[in-house]
Amino acid sequence: MNAALLAEARRLARVALDEDVGAYDATTQATVPETAVIQANMVAREALVPAGLSLAEAVFKLVDDRIQVEPRTRDGQTTAPGQVLLHISGPAQGVLTAERTALNFAQRMSGIATLTAQYVKAIAGTQAKILDTRKTTPGWRLLEKYAVTCGGGKNHRVGLYDMILIKDNHLAALKAEKPNAIAAAVQRSRLKFPKLKVEVEADTLEQVAQAVEAKADIILLDNMKPAQLRAAIAIVGGRASTEASGGVNLHTIRELAETGVDFISVGALTHSAKAVDIALDFI
Repeated sequence: MNAALLAEARRLARVALDEDVGAYDATTQATVPETAVIQANMVAREALVPAGLSLAEAVFKLVDDRIQVEPRTRDGQTTAPGQVLLHISGPAQGVLTAERTALNFAQRMSGIATLTAQYVKAIAGTQAKILDTRKTTPGWRLLEKYAVTCGGGKNHRVGLYDMILIKDNHLAALKAEKPNAIAAAVQRSRLKFPKLKVEVEADTLEQVAQAVEAKADIILLDNMKPAQLRAAIAIVGGRASTEASGGVNLHTIRELAETGVDFISVGALTHSAKAVDIALDFI
């Protein structure tokens, strides 16, 4: 994690700890002496790609800065079942209070990284790259997009501000424009935000041709079957980048990638990734 991302991660960690701990950890304070110290390992219970280990470490430190955390692997490195991810030692009260929040971050982010790595592996040997989407957990976007990169994927736009993506509903609002809605939308985008890349969603081959003529930077080929994707890519002829989207899963993605598309966006990376099994074992 870079410094800016780690600062954002720490902010979210404080929010999560406030949510979980409140005024105090009643069970731990009632049962565990303040003088007790422990050692523990954060362990992968299944094969996974870790992400968010620095954030897990930050959670322990926010609860008690006397807690020592030693990384035993790094984000993005494929990990076998039983692999120790972090070694933790220090005041038992602090470790117990931080445990669930640290695991929540690590399990969720590592789940995204692990699923992303499966998609990347599925298209190995093609020119296509895996992209994420804005279908993220509210408030967690930067963390989840970081986790995608740990799995070998690429980030699409971060939000509505860093790229122009003209979608079907934008075009519907401009349906009366001449010579066509796509031409009008691209022209206005270039005038208003000349430094931003412009992507156009195309549902039909006619729209693909209009987007090429309008000189869009990227053309999103939405819900197209492989044969239609090949036809669209032939129309584009290298004059823009191409992105396939819609109905993508691990069973279909290889066939989509073999059409020659440049990017494939997968909303499931963030909206449907399963949390992986990571535990904290006291030793």
